[in-house]
Amino acid sequence: MPVEPLPLIRRTTPARSEKVLQFGTGRFLRAFADFFVDRANRAGLFGGSIVVVQSTGRSAAQALNAQGGCYTLWTRDQGGERFVVVSAVSRALAANEDWDRVLALARSEDLGLVLSNTTEVGLALHADDDLYGNPPRSFPAKLTAVLYARAQHFNFDPARGLVVLPCELIDNNGSVLRALVETAARRAKLDEAFLPWLARSTAFCNTLVDRIVPGSPPKDEHRIIEQQLGYSDPLLITAEGYRLWAIEGGDALRKRIGFADTDPGIVIAPDITPFRLRKIRLLNGGHTLTVPLGLLAGNRTVLDNVTNPVTAPFIKALLRQEIGPTLDVDPATIGPYIDEVLDRWRNPHLVHRLIDITLQSTTKMRHRVVPTIAACYARLGTAPRRIALGFASYLLFMRGEIQEGGTIYTAWQGTRHVVRDDEAAFMRDAWQKHPAPEDLAAYVCSNVRLWGFDLDALPLWTDTVAGCMQRLISGGVEAAIGHIEGAFS
Repeated sequence: MPVEPLPLIRRTTPARSEKVLQFGTGRFLRAFADFFVDRANRAGLFGGSIVVVQSTGRSAAQALNAQGGCYTLWTRDQGGERFVVVSAVSRALAANEDWDRVLALARSEDLGLVLSNTTEVGLALHADDDLYGNPPRSFPAKLTAVLYARAQHFNFDPARGLVVLPCELIDNNGSVLRALVETAARRAKLDEAFLPWLARSTAFCNTLVDRIVPGSPPKDEHRIIEQQLGYSDPLLITAEGYRLWAIEGGDALRKRIGFADTDPGIVIAPDITPFRLRKIRLLNGGHTLTVPLGLLAGNRTVLDNVTNPVTAPFIKALLRQEIGPTLDVDPATIGPYIDEVLDRWRNPHLVHRLIDITLQSTTKMRHRVVPTIAACYARLGTAPRRIALGFASYLLFMRGEIQEGGTIYTAWQGTRHVVRDDEAAFMRDAWQKHPAPEDLAAYVCSNVRLWGFDLDALPLWTDTVAGCMQRLISGGVEAAIGHIEGAFS
């Protein structure tokens, strides 16, 4: 007999005042910031909801609205599993269709916070940004338009400022975003009262976010869980139990945020640099360097990568012997943090696909790895070989031998991988013009636009990367790692 379809998940909690404007509908914010707001509401400490804005398209916004803004978060780790229906989102808007509604919310007396997670690529202005567009093109321009609409509506009253909590993983993300908003305002020649109002009223907080959120479970597992829950939830997502949100500020900011005391994972401190360096350089930088290597080795998930007898020892050595020693933090905290990262990566309950982590690898390499390369040279004066091998695997992943329609693929040992990177076309063209590894490495490493400075100028860096590429091509991952580790024995 046919199985009766399950009812779609529905909101069962009353609507709350809309206190938060969120740019981004992705799984990370839904499992992170929205989770914290939901938890605060359950504890009676916040009493507010989130309006989510989808910057491009409308499918995600439609999916959220179809479920009344609710979805299931399934946390899984060695400590067990837990299901919670997150109901912090009141509605979702599509920027391209609902921009007037976004600006209307900007003028609301209830609004107090802005959240964002547009990836590192999103923190940039476009040459054709129009603050009066419907909507403006870039995220910083959209935010400028929101803040300007608010400032005008409240006659530049400094008491009506907002707290902006960017969740993009770049150093000093709040300071960077503030500078972009100020630049956008100057370019548009907004009312001269706006920038002083912004300086007095609006807090752009530097933050650090940390939670592994693989997203939706595999389809078969998803169906089984829905049967157990008794409802259908296409937006169900998985995450680890661990979470950390480090926000730079003091007691005054804590009061303005309103939900900071809800969860021990939220830390407000005058300086979050140690949190940021450990997380971005070790966890995120470790991913950026080892994910393409794992794909080339035939691994499919993070768990594969840290349990595979070839890649696992390399990953440990990379973190402990090359990245960790470069960090300008309390040395006593580095070893325990690496242990914690490796334990989290070994979580057997999360299916964290390596290919998903390759999104915008070039930008991630610049922000998460290049500073470590520079720190290694400052400390040792020579090329860090394990980092060079990770960089070489990234260059091979970006080869882009196949293009079908608008999608670029790389191929390795019979497996095709989608290259989802704003620099995919540039890298494909670079490989076509410079097919020899030594020429390709020199051409790409010397590109100041990509890396912020000339990596080719670092002694032996390009030669080491090119040698690693040659070994990966001729002998595969195991041979390349064997050669690297043999050099240390």
